[in-house]
Amino acid sequence: MPNRVVLVSEDSDFFEYFTSRLGLRKSDELFKYDFGAVFEKIRLFADSVLIINSEGVEDKTIELLISARNIPSIIFAYNENSDFKVKTYKLGALSFVTPFTSDEEFNTRIASALNVASNLQKADKYRQILVKNDLLMPNNDVFIGYTTLLDEELKKISAVSCKAVLVAISPNEQNKFLIESSQLEEAILNNIRKTDILMSFAANKYFALLYNTDINSAKKVWEKIKNSIPEKIYAGFSSVNSKSRQQLVNDVLNKLHEAINADKNNLNTQLMINNNSNKNFKTFRQEFNKRIEQIVMPVFYQIQQKFNSKLFGMMIEQNCGEGFKRICIKSRHNLAALEITWPGFSKINIDISYDTKKNVQPKRISFEPDELEAGLLEDLLERFIIEFKKEIEDDDT
Repeated sequence: MPNRVVLVSEDSDFFEYFTSRLGLRKSDELFKYDFGAVFEKIRLFADSVLIINSEGVEDKTIELLISARNIPSIIFAYNENSDFKVKTYKLGALSFVTPFTSDEEFNTRIASALNVASNLQKADKYRQILVKNDLLMPNNDVFIGYTTLLDEELKKISAVSCKAVLVAISPNEQNKFLIESSQLEEAILNNIRKTDILMSFAANKYFALLYNTDINSAKKVWEKIKNSIPEKIYAGFSSVNSKSRQQLVNDVLNKLHEAINADKNNLNTQLMINNNSNKNFKTFRQEFNKRIEQIVMPVFYQIQQKFNSKLFGMMIEQNCGEGFKRICIKSRHNLAALEITWPGFSKINIDISYDTKKNVQPKRISFEPDELEAGLLEDLLERFIIEFKKEIEDDDT
């Protein structure tokens, strides 16, 4: 397998100087770019070694290291600036060389960087296999499913007797549609270590296995994750100890549900206090409407996006007004509507009506305000659409 080396410099003399020192084989590949051209090419060099001449362009070098964080990089400078050197190492540079670095030391550092690049190439091939077999997300390091992986990791942890914590992370049912899965995954991955493992166990729900840590330290990591997401998310924690996989999963999910329910109870208490106070009725109404908006509108949008392309000859529309939200399905000769109202803020009514050739009776479903959740509404809407589609198909036959 050929080695690939990329030289980056604003000084063309640097290319000649460094090419003579590299001692590459005929099969190896060498690329040369100035800073103006390298940024748009950087994604092509994930399996290469980057050698950057930082002389007079320290800011650009830092910027390039940020863009090439996962590419093995060597920094060249005529003079060692301690602060700059520390910055480059913090951004992932493998080594720092000067014209005074001996040939032996220089060759050792190049060989080490090429070895890292080779290992990254192998890792990328393994990654492609995992993605192809639906075991790993294609765009990040999130494993799909957890049972087999968690079993294997628990065996390793038991064999070396190290501490570890499993964290279950999730939004609640009301706001799960407000958070993009990629947004939540990025927040978690940015705050856990490369050696930690992130696994998806349901839509927008994750297990993070944190090594060599205890629950107090895991909670500090969790605070960083939580503070990087504008919407509310929750976590449960369980020390691995000598638990089996099922015991561990049951324990951490119980802790997660306790966290979600505790927050839900606090919200309901606050709503009751506001409801019983005439002075705070305006605040209560605003909070109530806001809560309804946060549940209903994202679900309406998701359902509309999901079904619009699947309903041939039909169209989904939504509209809203003071005290109601409505979603309608229209075909050429038929109409159905699902309308949500909240009279007096004491209950939630969902009215389903059909205007078809058949005399289908309207339905009403009523809930307490705290019983309306995104998952429940999503199920009702899907059934409503499927039933309407069936009515239309029956009419046509």
